[in-house]
Amino acid sequence: MIAWNYLKTTLLLAGLGGLLLLIGQLLGGRLGLTIALVLAVALNAGSYFFSDRLALRASAARPVTQAQAPGLYAMVGELAERLRMPMPRLYVSPSQQPNAFATGRNPKHAAVAVTEGILPILDERELRAVLAHELAHVANRDILISSVAATIGAAITYIAQFAFFFGGSDDEDAPNPIVAILLAILAPIAAMIIQLAVTRSREFGADATGAQVSSDPQALASALRKIEAYGRGTAPATTNPSTAHLFISNPFKGGMGGVARLFSTHPATEERVRRLQILANRR
Repeated sequence: MIAWNYLKTTLLLAGLGGLLLLIGQLLGGRLGLTIALVLAVALNAGSYFFSDRLALRASAARPVTQAQAPGLYAMVGELAERLRMPMPRLYVSPSQQPNAFATGRNPKHAAVAVTEGILPILDERELRAVLAHELAHVANRDILISSVAATIGAAITYIAQFAFFFGGSDDEDAPNPIVAILLAILAPIAAMIIQLAVTRSREFGADATGAQVSSDPQALASALRKIEAYGRGTAPATTNPSTAHLFISNPFKGGMGGVARLFSTHPATEERVRRLQILANRR
């Protein structure tokens, strides 16, 4: 299952790249493609290198010391050792919505944060499983993968806008106006769907790795169910929507049926639980 998650991510990233090349071919020129790609890379490079600061600031998370949270430190330290990665920085967010997230471009620059709302509702096994999931994101280099997907997705959006503005010019090499309008509308939507699919695939991957590292798939499944149930009754999230994909559960919960699934940052909880149950049955 872990191998399939990696293969699916690779195929989705290839799909984004293929869509980018297709748009460039339809537009019939390399200049706009090059400019858009360079701009997108520049914008997302900042997001990649400063992702930890941005996410922590957006959630108002504050650092905690080992003296303040000895149990939390012990769990994270043991799991980090299992993953053969350095001890990450620990933070607590004042949000009463039960959630957790990890950020950092690599294990040497990692941070793990939990909300105040998650601590009272999870037992020790469940909290340990959640922390294992978050550390798995760092170990799997998911921030890098998300940055690559965001870079390609942004490039597609910029090129689509370029096609819209220049598609109606008198230049013989300009794209057909109808094609330009369709690209401007459909390309960003397609890019967003694929980009979110990459994120959802990485959630499945972190679930599988976290269950493996914690040796307790049932605990992670139980934690996800509790977070989903308790999260519905708490106040709306106060974090920035741009960081929603970092959390173990979508802090901006909405309908998950039909088309809504395509635009969700996370897979449905019931599907995640189902896969974890399969892992548990194999043990």
